Amino acid sequence: MIEFHLDGRSGLSPYQQLVQQVRHALRLGLLQEGDQLPKVKDVVADLAINPNTVLKAYRELEHDGLVAARPGIGTFVTGTLGGASLAVLGPLRRDLHRWLSKARKAGLDEESIEALLLSTFHSSGREEIA
Repeated sequence: MIEFHLDGRSGLSPYQQLVQQVRHALRLGLLQEGDQLPKVKDVVADLAINPNTVLKAYRELEHDGLVAARPGIGTFVTGTLGGASLAVLGPLRRDLHRWLSKARKAGLDEESIEALLLSTFHSSGREEIA
């Protein structure tokens, strides 16, 4: 089961962060069809947020065809997002862990690592188009 977290520095509203985390978990194969999302009351207690925030996120996911609410039971994954297979993701994840370790040893803090990743990601996309 997915465990949600909130990042006040992300620039995204709490409900958008919940939606994004479910979508990422689906892409990475961490959530699959039939899996249950945490109950609203549990998310509210864990994150100290308004129940309407969680309900809004779950409604958006339901509107996108990714989850379905079963009254009195919970919310369950009903759709998937095409992503790479776990066989492909595993080696890439290990490479990324090694790279992150090198970046930290080089003295980069979390924000610097994120900035470097994002700028490289965006510039590589532009290079492929050109």
